[in-house]
Amino acid sequence: MHSSQPSNLDALCELIRAQHPCVFIPTFEEEYALQLVRDAAIRLGRGAWSWSIIRGVSDTLLSNAPVESATENPVIGLARLAQIAESKDNASGMGGSCGPLLAALDLAPHLADDRTLRLLRETIPRLQRHGATLVLIDHRSDLPPAVIADATRLDLSFPTRDELHEIVKATLQWAHRGKPVRVNLSKRDLETFLRNLAGLTRRQARQVVLDAIAQDRTFDGNDLHNILSLKRQAVTAGGLLEYVKSPVDLSAIGGMKSLKQWLADREQAFEPDAAAKGLVPPRGVLMLGVQGAGKSLCAKAIATAWQRPLLRMDVGGLYNRYIGESERRLRDALRQAEAMAPIVLWIDEIEKAFAGAASTSTDGGLSRRMFGALLTWMQEHRAPVFLAATANDIEALPPELLRKGRFDEIFFVDLPGEEARDQIIRIHLMQRSQDPKVFDVTRIVGATQGYSGAEIEQAIIASLYKAAAKGDALTTDMVVEAARNSPPLSVTMRERVDELRRWAKGRCVPAD
Repeated sequence: MHSSQPSNLDALCELIRAQHPCVFIPTFEEEYALQLVRDAAIRLGRGAWSWSIIRGVSDTLLSNAPVESATENPVIGLARLAQIAESKDNASGMGGSCGPLLAALDLAPHLADDRTLRLLRETIPRLQRHGATLVLIDHRSDLPPAVIADATRLDLSFPTRDELHEIVKATLQWAHRGKPVRVNLSKRDLETFLRNLAGLTRRQARQVVLDAIAQDRTFDGNDLHNILSLKRQAVTAGGLLEYVKSPVDLSAIGGMKSLKQWLADREQAFEPDAAAKGLVPPRGVLMLGVQGAGKSLCAKAIATAWQRPLLRMDVGGLYNRYIGESERRLRDALRQAEAMAPIVLWIDEIEKAFAGAASTSTDGGLSRRMFGALLTWMQEHRAPVFLAATANDIEALPPELLRKGRFDEIFFVDLPGEEARDQIIRIHLMQRSQDPKVFDVTRIVGATQGYSGAEIEQAIIASLYKAAAKGDALTTDMVVEAARNSPPLSVTMRERVDELRRWAKGRCVPAD
């Protein structure tokens, strides 16, 4: 399946044809971005030069090109690039209106120097007059506002299915030259493999292939079992998205009858013929509720019901001390989530991440900008990414988030009722090799009124420790005693819980 989006090369060429004097590419895939500059120069019949603080200025189109001496300093390097742009020898097209492409690597840190910043600002209009384009390739996105105003940002997309196919072939051919690699993969296995690579960068995808063949020098259907594990490691290394293991069956989740029915009713929206039936896949839910009542389980229930991978976004990791980096990290995480679709994206305790957006914040407006970026994405994204957001503190939520249309539904996860507690108790007993039939479950249900699912679980765990210490088998009395010795949150924070319930009445759909 081919992507309808223009390729990165097409997008760069379009900006160059439109005579954008400065293009900014924030990326960790520097070599790939530099290759884009080379390919664009070849396609458009331009020259291409690059600068770095280590190599100085060199011709990018020539392999092993000699570097120009004494051009490592950013001021001298920028001045030399400007001279190259203004040289008639480097112009092409009518009247010299099509100048060369000039790439500067990791220039952002040096713009803290006033001379370098001043020179860059003066260089950009000079390049525009000569039809040249300066491409800033940087691992950071904290450019000075004056430069951002003159630069056109180009965010590189994740590799398409066809590009991943080429990466797999090229990587296997490269590895085979060092030591033979046996490839035995059916067409169906290959498609599964490519689908599992979606959402990785080009470097990560290549490394996953190398990891898969490292031990046995074989690439076959048996490697598919390890691919998701390798992908999890690659994604987690980025620090923002984390794979979360969800139960294989909804029966492992107690209660939440209404939520489970809601999920079942929308399951057909993901079928191939859904559009013909007028069905549109749901986009997300917000789950409010008592702490420990099972909102995290709700997110897992969604992933389980629809058989989708569950990714948790570490919103705390989004914030960065560099100006502009936090916004970039959020955009990158959302773009990666889209590339890995279909998935369930879980943002836990969303109010903590964007609390500053609900009031006058002291972070210079960062929380509000981040929150605005998330709202825009929620409204405009088209990839099958289902957002499952959870929150404990309603007052900290920005009002815009609760507006109708932001989420398909807002669920309230209350403390479990009798039927739900019965299910929860049986599930946790069975998970710990205990037969529920030998317990008076009804009595435990009565003793745990007002307890959350997490508190019931802890009571069972505490009673197991006590039984092990005594060398006895676990009994109903032990579980009941453990529960009574640990008052629930609904008692210690009764006023807060009651207030939460009053707010949710009429505003939210009960999850159970």
